[in-house]
Amino acid sequence: MAESIFDKVYNPDVLSCLANLSNDEVFTPPEIVNQMLDLLPQELFCNPDTKFLDPACKTGVFLREIAKRLIKGLEPQFPDLQQRIDHIFHNQLYGIAITELTSLLSRRGVYCSKYPNSEFSVSKFDTAEGNVRFKKIAHTWKDGRCIFCGANKEQYDRAVDLESHAYEFIHTHTPEEIFNMKFDVIISNPPYQMSLNEAGKGLGAIPIYQKFVLQAFKLNPKYLTMIIPARWFSGGVGLEEFRKIMLNNKKISHIVDFIDSKDCFPGVDVNGGICYFLFDSNYQGECSFTNISNGKSSTSIRNLSEYDIFIRRNEALSIIHKVLAENEKKLNDKGGCSPQTPYGFLSTYVGNAKQTSKYDCPMLTSKGWTYVSRDDITKYTDTVDLWKPMISKLSCEHAGNPDKNGMYRVLSRMEILKPSEICNQSYLVICPDRKKENAENTFNYLKTKFVRFLILQTLTGMNLSISNFQFVPWVDFSRSWSDEDLYSKYNLSQDEINFIESIIKPME
Repeated sequence: MAESIFDKVYNPDVLSCLANLSNDEVFTPPEIVNQMLDLLPQELFCNPDTKFLDPACKTGVFLREIAKRLIKGLEPQFPDLQQRIDHIFHNQLYGIAITELTSLLSRRGVYCSKYPNSEFSVSKFDTAEGNVRFKKIAHTWKDGRCIFCGANKEQYDRAVDLESHAYEFIHTHTPEEIFNMKFDVIISNPPYQMSLNEAGKGLGAIPIYQKFVLQAFKLNPKYLTMIIPARWFSGGVGLEEFRKIMLNNKKISHIVDFIDSKDCFPGVDVNGGICYFLFDSNYQGECSFTNISNGKSSTSIRNLSEYDIFIRRNEALSIIHKVLAENEKKLNDKGGCSPQTPYGFLSTYVGNAKQTSKYDCPMLTSKGWTYVSRDDITKYTDTVDLWKPMISKLSCEHAGNPDKNGMYRVLSRMEILKPSEICNQSYLVICPDRKKENAENTFNYLKTKFVRFLILQTLTGMNLSISNFQFVPWVDFSRSWSDEDLYSKYNLSQDEINFIESIIKPME
């Protein structure tokens, strides 16, 4: 085969460097792109009629890696290299850039020229955009929010010369009209989130990657593969419906999951890790799920809809099955883990620095102890005078990633609140009790590796809530429990015990 111009201009080190940039719109390393392409039937790259779309181009790396495969696969049909390149770029590869800058980057990466109608383009087009388009789109506002992406009008209703981040692919009810063609493969690394407010002014961000996935489904491609945050497995603001759709989709044939995002995107922390998936319109069945953690890979054929959340560690399933087989109450039942904001005080509420009445209650905040009037307590009032095991609502691993040894502590600050002591929204209360001894047994139970392991299986973000206790048994707290007791109670095998011990740190 004659030397391709791609052999001369392609430099993987450039994109590997770009992939190290920490940005919400994370650039994808070429090696990850090729792992995603390897999931596709390789005969697609030998078919001159296969059409590919990247609806969120940043560097053009997806289209470029596809082009390299097509250049090789179509040689029998198009022996002439230039004719082959022209056919591929004009008839098979299409992209929608997310910003004007990334449109230039993508065209430079794909056509070797940011303007494909120039003499420097490897394939000459009549227009300056070729098949990688960028169209400046306006948000559609209703009640201060964009109806398509949820952007805040106050923040994103910008001057025309500023980037609005109104991505064309998801800001339409009819995405099929963008190119007016049927795509065989849609592949992308979409933007992950939109800021709700300016820094320091309320909620931080809302996910939007799921909107790209759902919009792609509307186009009915034969294959869809995207690389997205893995928080949808069990958490994430506004992801409940998306989670149901994905877990009940029997056409998802593969998922590859990176618990630590740095194993996928070097140098980039994505809260809860990263995954990519393959949707195959001709497939119907269970999913081949591969979990990658601390350099180790585990693959299992899984029923994605077994639970209403997805358990990402294959080795954890047998343990959870044994726990659930006992049919015990769980700590997410009423009276177990408290709801968020247990006593009605937000995390921003700090109370009074000094006690003004003997009836005031000491309140623990993230800043320390303050005081509130008992009359101001609006929730959970029947527990105020009980002993209350308490944990921080923030997990110890704020980005959801393990330490350098692949281990987790899971729970961070823990205390037992005495009668009359309460906390604000920064904490959760677990199984309040009239007896101090029972509260101490509960407290020590929460510290066991067994319990923290079960909590970890439901955790993909930094915040703990009542839902993270759905697999934690409500045992008899009139007695103390050790890990050895719990391993024996639930008849864990030595391999299962070893797995728990290998990823959960001891607590002092």
